[in-house]
Amino acid sequence: MSTEQPRVSGLEVRSIDYVPLRERHGKLWHLGPLWFMSNAQIATLAVGLISITSGGNLIWSLISIVLGTALGTFFMAFHSAQGPQLGLPQMIQSRPQFGYVGALLVWLFAYVQYAGFNVFNTILAGQAMSRTAHGGVKWWVAGVTVLALVVALVGYDVIHRAEQVLTYVFLAVFGVFTVGVLVTLHYPAGSFDLGGFKWTPFLAQFGVVAGYQISWAIYVSDYSRYLPPGVTVRRTFYWTYFGSALGGAWLMVLGSLLAAWAGKDFDTIASIDAAGDKVFDGFGAVVLIFSALGLVSVTALNMYGGSLTLISAADSIRKIRPTVSARLLTLALTAVLSLAGALAATSHFLENFNNFLLLVLYLFIPWTAVNLMDYYVVRRGHYAIAEIFKPHGIYGRWGWRGITAYLVGFGAMVPFFSVGTLFTGPAAKALDGADISLFIGLPVSGLLYWWLARTIDVAAETELAEAEAASLEPAETG
Repeated sequence: MSTEQPRVSGLEVRSIDYVPLRERHGKLWHLGPLWFMSNAQIATLAVGLISITSGGNLIWSLISIVLGTALGTFFMAFHSAQGPQLGLPQMIQSRPQFGYVGALLVWLFAYVQYAGFNVFNTILAGQAMSRTAHGGVKWWVAGVTVLALVVALVGYDVIHRAEQVLTYVFLAVFGVFTVGVLVTLHYPAGSFDLGGFKWTPFLAQFGVVAGYQISWAIYVSDYSRYLPPGVTVRRTFYWTYFGSALGGAWLMVLGSLLAAWAGKDFDTIASIDAAGDKVFDGFGAVVLIFSALGLVSVTALNMYGGSLTLISAADSIRKIRPTVSARLLTLALTAVLSLAGALAATSHFLENFNNFLLLVLYLFIPWTAVNLMDYYVVRRGHYAIAEIFKPHGIYGRWGWRGITAYLVGFGAMVPFFSVGTLFTGPAAKALDGADISLFIGLPVSGLLYWWLARTIDVAAETELAEAEAASLEPAETG
């Protein structure tokens, strides 16, 4: 698991295995631009449309976006601090709560999220490039997928560097674009009337924004696990929180503004192009081309996370060595599945993306509650890392406490679900379609897990973790 491995042609060598202290590197501020740019891409625009398209006015849509971002990012950012302390990617950390095999439950859901978002991301990028540089959308989709695969294959360091460069360019391009949207576009009467408040679209917007930010929780330790363990939880939280919150809120607000301006004629690519050209002729194309690059970067993040998830899942079924070959194989498989989904997708898929978004986000609300409760309250960051990779280790094959808390929390949310025309639970119907499931799933799963975990012998686990710590580090050679 922790055997020293040489770098191969600059490619990242490690995947789900522990990152030894001698390989820790990077600076804490790198998390800021990474999470800013991961969120600051035009797929995030879709998250800001819910209130406007369901009858809310603009000002309350913007308020719900800001509040939802503030809450959802809070949970997501706390996961980031787990990376430097444990030296592990995010989803493998589910084994102490769900078990060596039981964690497959959440890994399946995680992989569905990675694949679903990549289908949407690559289609948007293909449409953006087709509109500006011409050529068939499907050819551009294939090109974006291949480029993202290369970035993901090189791995952790190049992803961080790419997001830093893109952040600087984004601030220039989207800074001008945002000013143009605020100054040149005209909005319907009553858009900024605080008296036009409606509970249902407000809560729908708030819930999907908060859930969207929480959905990043399955990524965060993947991109902080190479940092030295000496970085503080507080500073790791701050860099992740403000990077992700600013990037997400910026694009969601833009989405809401564009939807209010365009009305029933709103189309992500066409509306961005038209709004950009109001700044100066041809600027819409500049915005779209840069947006396509941003979508390449977030597609690479999804491939990278999908690869780690597949390796974790395979390792739970049959012990495997996390080699470069395993990375390449799982990345290629993830890219192929993403490409196949994008090429087969229809306009019907795109129209129902918000429903997909809601369904996927529901799946991770109870997971984040269980994972954070375990890390910060129950075990307080003390894990026997070597045991995480043992099929019959102290964490067991099935973590009944985590699985029970997850299923009960998810079940408690179901009556409060409101997924467009697909499903509206009885509690949501009583609230005129307002979705408050987030506020049910988080406390139910978190508190139930805390109650069930009272029987865990944390002291014995901590003692074992300290005893095994030295074995994680490669022996010095010289």
